Amino acid sequence: MVKKFPTISYTSRDFNSIRNDLIEYAKRYYPDTFKDFNESSFGALMIDQVAYIGDIMSFYLDYQANESFFTTANEYDNVVKLARQVGYKMSARAASSGVITMFVLAPANSNGIGPDTKYLPILLAGSQFASTSGAVFSLNQSVDFADPDNEVVVASVDSDNTPTYYAVKAEGTVTSGEFVQEDITVGQFEKFLSAELTTKNITEVVAVTDSEGHSYFEVDNLSQNTIYIPVANKNDDRYTTPSIMVPVIVPRRFVLERERDRTFLQFGYGSDSETSTDSIADPTDVLMDLHGRTHVLEKSFDPTKLLSTDKFGIAPENTVLTVVARRNTATTVNAPTNTLISLVSPKFQFTDRNLLDEDKVSTVIGSLEVTNEAPIIGDSSLPEPDELKARVKAHFASQNRAVTQQDYQSLIYNLPPQFGKIKRCAIFQDPDSYRRNLNVYVLSENTDGTLVQTPETTKENLKAWIGRYKMINDTVDILDGRIVNIGINFEIIAEETIGKFEVLQNCYNTLRSLVSNRVLNMGESFSISRIYKILNAVSGVVDVVDVSLVNKTGGAYSTTPFDINSNLSSDGRQLYVPNDHVLEIKRPGSDIQGVVK
Repeated sequence: MVKKFPTISYTSRDFNSIRNDLIEYAKRYYPDTFKDFNESSFGALMIDQVAYIGDIMSFYLDYQANESFFTTANEYDNVVKLARQVGYKMSARAASSGVITMFVLAPANSNGIGPDTKYLPILLAGSQFASTSGAVFSLNQSVDFADPDNEVVVASVDSDNTPTYYAVKAEGTVTSGEFVQEDITVGQFEKFLSAELTTKNITEVVAVTDSEGHSYFEVDNLSQNTIYIPVANKNDDRYTTPSIMVPVIVPRRFVLERERDRTFLQFGYGSDSETSTDSIADPTDVLMDLHGRTHVLEKSFDPTKLLSTDKFGIAPENTVLTVVARRNTATTVNAPTNTLISLVSPKFQFTDRNLLDEDKVSTVIGSLEVTNEAPIIGDSSLPEPDELKARVKAHFASQNRAVTQQDYQSLIYNLPPQFGKIKRCAIFQDPDSYRRNLNVYVLSENTDGTLVQTPETTKENLKAWIGRYKMINDTVDILDGRIVNIGINFEIIAEETIGKFEVLQNCYNTLRSLVSNRVLNMGESFSISRIYKILNAVSGVVDVVDVSLVNKTGGAYSTTPFDINSNLSSDGRQLYVPNDHVLEIKRPGSDIQGVVK
């Protein structure tokens, strides 16, 4: 006789359903042994205890299953660990960043016309300032007061009204946080050494060196052995592009790992024998690899990996690591307007200081004043789990490469500012090329906010920057975009009860505000009908008689020839431009002219 096993329901997971199943099980299979189902009996107590344990086990089973998947995890630490599996780096507590305005006094030239440039200093990166709330800010990039684009005004004159000192105004970017130094003692060699920093609220690690003088560099992942470092630009365009991007091989490297307020330095497991290579990257050393074969295998090439080693970098041993990091110490890192006014540790540099009058140098140094003309706003809180999930999904979609047009545009606009800045770009496939050749048209921004041709040094930096992420079979040509300067002429009829000059001035203010707050993209058309609509909405305007566009060339304007009439739509309501052109109203104050009737 075959023994029949009882049927057990595995879908019961909560206390009541498990308890009811146990009672039904006892009634069915033990009718003669267990008959007392009174809720106050000892048997009911045993059934309740078993149901209670089953409920708890079901809860933890569901919890562990949910926390094992990225989309259902709720615990912050679990979300961070799952995000790390797809290559997402946990971001630091955000530091606020903004622009500060700096003023110094410089002695006048011997003839009193303009400041003596020998006394115009460079305020070095790392100079620190403080806000009225106690938050410390440090200068990101050195500021050269000799920049010809700086604003200069007379500060003092002698009895003959000859200028003796000039005030020079410059701007720079600052980031909240102060620099701290921490020493970490490392003993015997350990594979994939993980060194925890005791300093809290770290926003970034600036430098890591060992007691032998070796420097360790932060990378996105340990398999990346090439980084790009900034080298001071000595060319004529150094004011717009202060640094040149240079690729450097870094066998000593680390990645920064974070868990809430804890920060770790994660190293590889290589040895000093892995350093027998040049410091400057040479891609030809890794592209061709014949060995004993008579043919070449197809080989992918990653420009961030130019070493043949697979040890993921050299791990320190029997040394002391000196770590310089930035941390936030204030409870708030925001600075309202005109509150960043205190000097903490400014660092000056003069050209040939030994040849200068030390009293005048002391006057220049003592005259430094700073302020923030706009609020500096940041966020020192960690993202919530849902926000962190959204960031991870976006990061995973990017895959650290540039494939689509949007990928390239995002990459170009994210060029680090010390290597130059791209204001507008457009990417199109070259129609005359049989390969995947891409034409990238770029334009930069002048100090007054208008468009200019991108400096050659910036384009060289951009070439190196794109090379890190582009597909290997993509070829990219970086070209200058074309600027078309236009003006707007309009004619309106005003109400007789309102002053014509007042109505005309309102039209000027409306249009100038519109064009000053928006720069068109490359290839974007200009809507003339929109100008009609905007002018008709101005108070006091009865009707708009005419709106026309004119091409501004020569002098301070672009020299790009452009026939407006031949590029108008058939109804005259839209002005079209080629994909590599951009329309700009360079001087709204004079390029917009109107007539009122």
